[in-house]
Amino acid sequence: MIWKTEATIEGLNAMSENTMGSHLGMEFTGIGDDFLEARMPVDHRTKQPMGLLHGGASAALAETLGSVASYLCIEDISKEAAVGLNITADHLRPISKGWVTGIARPIKLGRKIHLWSIEIKNEKDQLVCISKLSVMIIPKP
Repeated sequence: MIWKTEATIEGLNAMSENTMGSHLGMEFTGIGDDFLEARMPVDHRTKQPMGLLHGGASAALAETLGSVASYLCIEDISKEAAVGLNITADHLRPISKGWVTGIARPIKLGRKIHLWSIEIKNEKDQLVCISKLSVMIIPKP
């Protein structure tokens, strides 16, 4: 298992209250030995003017997953924090309704840099977006 901080789905969702993630309707739904999962609705909060899932909403889901996953991998959360460094997102399939689910898995977990791969799929298990997120571990301000 990669996690250094114990977490529950309920605790992750409570921690996310009053954040961009909660505003967009994101919900953590799964945690495994080497992955973190969350879903997000495709609705008025997450669509662009053409009625499709906004690429920025997909990127927000990916960054939320990777950043929280990095937080859970920190040895001492009283001394260090996880902050996004760079994100890329390739939007592969349009979606106009329903839910998307993202799963973050580590590519590399270094002492100061974490690299995550995040796959976002629709309810038919079709790939909607693939994202890569690098996270820096910094001293807490």
